[in-house]
Amino acid sequence: MKKVTGLGGVFFKCDDPQRMNDWYTKNLGLAAGEYGATFEWRQADDPSKTGSTSWCTFPQDTGYFNPSPKPFMINYRVENLVMLVDELKKDNVTVVDEIAEYDYGKFVHVLDPEGNIIELWEPK
Repeated sequence: MKKVTGLGGVFFKCDDPQRMNDWYTKNLGLAAGEYGATFEWRQADDPSKTGSTSWCTFPQDTGYFNPSPKPFMINYRVENLVMLVDELKKDNVTVVDEIAEYDYGKFVHVLDPEGNIIELWEPK
């Protein structure tokens, strides 16, 4: 089974998310809006298929990265999230929450051995 298919996003905590967004926009050209920046791309093996990678700042007190105390979270694009979560549970990987489904895909959060939170995303 194919597991990770790409990088879905990079998210990090900061003292002043708007100031950071403004700095990255001004100095590095990231068009960071309310939900950060989105990089759109085409798949190398099938250019008819598109995808995106997100970059987003969060306030220091966000609960979104819980239970990890780390100031960052990586989102990985995956195929067949339900099957992958079943495999991860069999390997005693800590699955933080239940799979959530939205218009833009399915999500779940797991912890790596050092307590880093990882967001797994199966895009629609």
